[in-house]
Amino acid sequence: MGSENFKILLVDDEPDILEIISYTLKSDGYLVFTAENGIKAIELAKKVKPQLIILDVMMPEMDGIEACEIIRNDSEIGNSLIVFLSARGEDYSQIAGFNAGADDYITKPIKPKVLKSKIKSLLRRLSQEERDLIKIGSLVIDRSGYKVSLNGKDISLPRKEFELLFLLCSKPEKVFKREFILESVWGKDVVVGDRTIDVHIRKLREKIGDSYFKTVKGVGYKFQN
Repeated sequence: MGSENFKILLVDDEPDILEIISYTLKSDGYLVFTAENGIKAIELAKKVKPQLIILDVMMPEMDGIEACEIIRNDSEIGNSLIVFLSARGEDYSQIAGFNAGADDYITKPIKPKVLKSKIKSLLRRLSQEERDLIKIGSLVIDRSGYKVSLNGKDISLPRKEFELLFLLCSKPEKVFKREFILESVWGKDVVVGDRTIDVHIRKLREKIGDSYFKTVKGVGYKFQN
């Protein structure tokens, strides 16, 4: 994915910040959209489906932390990369950002060249994640060919187990919330039992290996290498 079709949503309540960063990113060919608070950011994100969202923490009406949590729980936009750009550099502020689901945390002020470098690094990560082929150690998942192999041996998986495995492996070490998993794998209009995910995870543990799947009580699951 090149910068010419990489959509970035920039959210900050300071017009000067929006103008400066927008200019910086547009000069590199990115498609940049702006919002001045969390509520408008969520509305705009659903319309334009950005690959990357840059969020200020302190904003009126809805702050960045709350907006990030809402976005992460939305199956349509929940896979967007989210970066906090904030003047608050305290450890507890950064921890709150990562706990809300952020992929990175950048402290203001930041030089344009450094910001561009950060964005390019995130772009490379996203390009890796969007490929149909995922390789994690000896585990290979081919989405286009609908194939899974571990240590060179093919593993046959039913469709939902395959989709669940691909989702978790698309972002290793990321905790996917149960609600997000249900919407992403089974869809919003399909009613399934609350234990459906647990059953599918148990089957994946039996076929792939118990140590790969981590249960985060009260939250969801993640794939760990």
